[in-house]
Amino acid sequence: MQFTINGQAVEASVDIRTSLLDLLREHLQLSGTKKGCDQGACGACTVLVDGTRINSCLALAVQYQGRDILTIEGLAGDGALHPLQTAFIAHDGFQCGYCTPGQICSAIGMASEWEQGVPSVVTDDLAGPVPHLSHDEVRERMSGNLCRCGAHNGIIAAIRETLVKEAAE
Repeated sequence: MQFTINGQAVEASVDIRTSLLDLLREHLQLSGTKKGCDQGACGACTVLVDGTRINSCLALAVQYQGRDILTIEGLAGDGALHPLQTAFIAHDGFQCGYCTPGQICSAIGMASEWEQGVPSVVTDDLAGPVPHLSHDEVRERMSGNLCRCGAHNGIIAAIRETLVKEAAE
């Protein structure tokens, strides 16, 4: 099977029943993507496929051949952290750090959804302009990513600071 992972062409010979998560972690040694619940409920395994966030534990690797897969390892460029990674540090958006890669990848996917005007459950006007990224709006949009340590306030603050700043530029 052939993949594009973090901008690099990768070839792997794995069983067609191999999940994308297991391909990344066990076959390609990209251990940044975490295995949490292995049932799609926690978001620790979130990666971006063609810019869309997915739970890699629920995805068969064979389904994603030839598509652009971005993991936490692919976010930093030229030795510099991604702005969202920097914001997580500044806002103490992690404690144990286990959920952090999935949170960051999910937030980047969420930003794309937001920029496209995709509403959330708490969006007041479904036909109106892109909603303001209030605390509740971000919390709802990130609800598929759990943090057992309770760093949600720092996570939301980091996301809001980064997304609002990037949207203004």
